[in-house]
Order: sequence, then structure tokens, then C-alpha cells
Amino acid sequence: MAFVPLEVLLVVIAIERLLHKHEKQAILEKLNMVIGALYSELRTRLLGGLTVAAAAREEIRRRLAPDTSWVNKDFAQAYEFARTFAHRVDPSELDLEALHGLLAAKRDFLVRLLENPNLLEHDRFTDLLWAVFHLGEELGARGSLEGLPQSDLEHLAGDLTRVYSQLASQWIAYAQHLQADYHFLFSLLVRTHPFQAQPSAVIS
Repeated sequence: MAFVPLEVLLVVIAIERLLHKHEKQAILEKLNMVIGALYSELRTRLLGGLTVAAAAREEIRRRLAPDTSWVNKDFAQAYEFARTFAHRVDPSELDLEALHGLLAAKRDFLVRLLENPNLLEHDRFTDLLWAVFHLGEELGARGSLEGLPQSDLEHLAGDLTRVYSQLASQWIAYAQHLQADYHFLFSLLVRTHPFQAQPSAVIS
């Protein structure tokens, strides 16, 4: 190293950093495809279903419903609202048996997502998957999901709220990515997302 001209050394360092940046961007691009696959599988039945059971569902629908006029500031505010979401998701307003059936049916799909090495670059998405897994295990560990005592419903409410907060915040980040790089996909997302009264892919 002592005999390498300074200019050459600086060029080598710059090239290494540029390659690392491009490699990281490629990994994040693949990861966003993985996130998109998750929301294609779960967005309506899980994200939409939990919204109905949330105490602040009208505020949620107002603050987490992106449209084509949104800018980075709007996405940042929505993301922060979802990330720090503290409004209770009421399990008594959900069909817990159906929810357990959904998560059980998607378990193999979720396991395959965890096996994706690109997830190592995205701690928050990994945390979301673990939260969803835990909720599925909690629901499956009970002999019956009917007639649960209030103390147990409060415990499940905490698990549901955790999943909802992480699912919604990652969905907002994914929506921002689509708006920036894939306008045609963002257009479909705006028309079909579950934070609106009547989602429809039909353009009217």
C-alpha cells in the first residue's frame, strides 16, 4: 500500500464504494419485490381486516390512504403514524378462527420469506414476519378461540396491534417505493388498497 500512488488508491476506494452502493441497491430492489409478494398475499384479508377492528379506524383510513398527490413528506408522516401506532385492535371484533386459518394457510409462504438472505438487510421487515408468526402461534395454541376471558383478549389485542403497526408502516414504505420507481404499480395500489371505503381496480 505504501508504494501505491495516492491518486490510484483514491480511485480504487471510490470504485469499491460505488460497487457496494450498487450492490446494496440491487438487494433492496429484490427485497421490495419480496415485500410486494407479502402484500399481494395478505394486504386485503389481514391489513384490511385488522383495520376494521382498530379503535381509530376512521383516523387510520384518513392518514394511511395514499393517492397520486402524495409527496415524500406525506409518506413520512404516514409512516411515523403507523410505526408508533398505539390504538387498540379489538380481537372481539374479529373472526379469530378465520384469522388463524389464514395465517396457517400462509405459513409455508412466510417461512420461505424468512429463508431469503436479502431479509438480513431489512430488520423491520424481519420483525414484521416474526410478529405475524407469533400471532399465528398464539391463535393456534388455544384449544378454542371462542369464549376467551377478557384477560386473554387483552393479550391478543397486544399481539394484533403489534402486527398491525408493523404491517401498516412497511406497507407505507413499500407504497413510497412504488411511487418513486413504478408508477403503474403505484396506480393500481392507490385504487385497490384497503384503507378506502370501496377499493376497486376499475378506473372510473
